Amino acid sequence: MDLSCRNNGYFVVVVMIVVGLIGTCVNGDNDGDSVGAPMVKTEQEALYSAIQGFVGNWWNGSDLFPDPCGWTPIQGVSCDLFDGFWYVTELNIGQTYDNSLPCAPNLEFRPQFFQLQHLKSLTFSNCIISPNQATVSIQTANWSSFSTTLESLEFRANPGLSGQVPTAFGSLKKLQSLVFIDNRLSGSLPVNIGNLTSLKRLVMSGNMFTGKIPDNYGCLSGLLIMDLSRNLLSGNVPLTFGGLTSILKVDLSKNQLEGEIPSEISSLKSLTLLDLSNNNISGGLNFSNQEMTSLEELVLSNNPINGDLVNFNWQHVYNLMALDLSNTGLTGVIPESVSNLKNLRFLGLNDNKLSGSLSPKLGELGNLTALYVHGNNLTGDLKFSRQFYQRMGRRFGAWNNSNLCFPMSKVSASVRPFGVKLCREQQS
Repeated sequence: MDLSCRNNGYFVVVVMIVVGLIGTCVNGDNDGDSVGAPMVKTEQEALYSAIQGFVGNWWNGSDLFPDPCGWTPIQGVSCDLFDGFWYVTELNIGQTYDNSLPCAPNLEFRPQFFQLQHLKSLTFSNCIISPNQATVSIQTANWSSFSTTLESLEFRANPGLSGQVPTAFGSLKKLQSLVFIDNRLSGSLPVNIGNLTSLKRLVMSGNMFTGKIPDNYGCLSGLLIMDLSRNLLSGNVPLTFGGLTSILKVDLSKNQLEGEIPSEISSLKSLTLLDLSNNNISGGLNFSNQEMTSLEELVLSNNPINGDLVNFNWQHVYNLMALDLSNTGLTGVIPESVSNLKNLRFLGLNDNKLSGSLSPKLGELGNLTALYVHGNNLTGDLKFSRQFYQRMGRRFGAWNNSNLCFPMSKVSASVRPFGVKLCREQQS
C-alpha cells in the first residue's frame, strides 16, 4: 500500500515523562561544578518578560528572583547547563500546584518569550480558565524559533483558550509530544502536523475541531499515542492509518466520523486500544483480516455499524480484554467462538438486535467480570452455573430480553439475575 508519506527513516522510540519541577533547577551534561554558574543576561531578561506576559505586569522577576536558576528558583521553571551557563529548558505555567503562578486574563506571548534559546518543554495547565471573558488565542508569530529545541508542547484544561492551532507548529521538527486537552480550540486540524515525524504522542481531545482527519497523519510512523476524541471531526477514518506502524493507542471516540472501519487497521501489530465509539461508523465488522495480537481493548459502541458477529475473525483478536459493541445495530446470534477470548474481562453486547441463546461457555471465561447482553432478542433458558451468577452479580445484565428465562429448577432463586423472568416450568 502506498501511503504517500514524504518522510521516511528510522526512529528511536523515546518515552518522555514531563514533570513539573517545583522551584528547582537541574544539572545538564556539563561535568564542571554548577555552583555559582552564571545565567546569560539576555536569557534572564527573556525569562522575566515571558513570565510577566503570562501572569501579568504585577510580577517583578528581577526583584523576587535575582538568580532564577540558582538560589532563588522560580516555580515551574527548570534550567540546564550549556557551555557553563544556565538556560531555561522547561516552563510550566498555570495553577498546577497550590503555589503556582496564576495566569493573567490578557495573557500574551511576548517577543522575548521566543528568545529562550534552549526551551524543550512548555506546558499551560488550568491557566486560561475564563471562557466568559475575552478569550485568548495562540499567537502565530515566531514559533519557528523553537524548531530545533522544543520537544514537548502542552495546553491542558484552558477553557478560555480559543481560535485555531497555528500552522507554525508544523515547523517544530523536534516535537515529540503535542497535547491539547479540554480547551476551546476550533477549526480544522493542521495538515502540517503530519510532517512532525519525531512525534510520539498526539493528543487533541476535548476541543471543537471540525473537518476531516488529514491523510498524512497516517505517515507518523513513530507515533505511539493518537487521541483526537471529543471533537466535531467528520469524514472517514483515513486509509493511511495503516502506516502508523508503532502506534499503541488510537482514540477517535465522540466525533462525527462515518464510513467503514478500514481493513488497514488490522496491520497495526502493536495496537492495544482502538476506540471509535460514539460516531457514525457503519459497514459491519469487516476490518480484521490479519492477526492483531496486541489488541486488548476494542470499543465501538454507539455506532450504526450493523451486520453480525458470525463472520468476524475472532481468532485474530484473541488477546482482547475489553470488547464493547453495545448499541451498534448488530443482528444474528452470538457465536460460540467469542468464548475463545480467554483474556476477556468485559463484554458489552447490549442494546442490539441479537437473537438465539447464550452459550454456557461464556460463563467459563475465568477472567470475565462484566457481561452485558440486555436489550436484545435473546431466547431460551440461561445455562450458567451458580458460581457464575455469584461472581458477576449486577455486572451480568440480561434484562429486556422478553424470551429469555432463568431456570430456577437448576439454579437457586437467590442468584436470579435482575429483570429476567422464570422459565415456564417453574411458574405456578
